[in-house]
Amino acid sequence: MTPAARRSAGLLLFRRSDRGLEVLLGHMGGPFFARRDAGAWTVPKGEYEPGEPAWDAARREFREELGLPPPEGEALPLGEVTQTNGKIVTVWAVEADLDPAAMVPGTFTMEWPRGSGRVQEFPELDRVEWLTTDRARAVLIKAQTEFLDRLETHTR
Repeated sequence: MTPAARRSAGLLLFRRSDRGLEVLLGHMGGPFFARRDAGAWTVPKGEYEPGEPAWDAARREFREELGLPPPEGEALPLGEVTQTNGKIVTVWAVEADLDPAAMVPGTFTMEWPRGSGRVQEFPELDRVEWLTTDRARAVLIKAQTEFLDRLETHTR
C-alpha cells in the first residue's frame, strides 16, 4: 500500500493595477531559499490532513503564513496541480488588495546547519510581494505556474 500523497491548499490573491494583473506570492523562508529567486516563490499555502476541507485549510494557512486574516470576496477555484515532490496543491484565487508590509509571518524550526545540533527558527515566508504574472512565472515553483494560466483565463 502506497502512502497517501501530501496535500496543500492555498489562496492566490490578485489585483488589477497599471502594471496589469498582479498576484501576491511569498518567498519561502529558511536557509535553502535565502539566496534563490527562481523556484523559491509560492502561493501562500500549507498542508492539511484528510478530513479537513481544503477551503478551510487554505484560509487557515493564509492566516498562519502571513499573520493576516484571509480576505473576503468571491473565491475562484483554480483546481489542483501536482508538484515534482508529489505534493498535490489546491488553490483558490481571491481578488483583494493587501499591504505586504503588514505581514507577520509564521515560523518553523529546524536543525541548522545540518548535523550541528543547533535548532533555529525561520519564517515560513520571509517576504511577500505583488508581482506581475510575467514576473511570477519566472520565480514561482514550476508546477504552480499552471494556476497563473487558469487565473488569466478567469479574468479575461
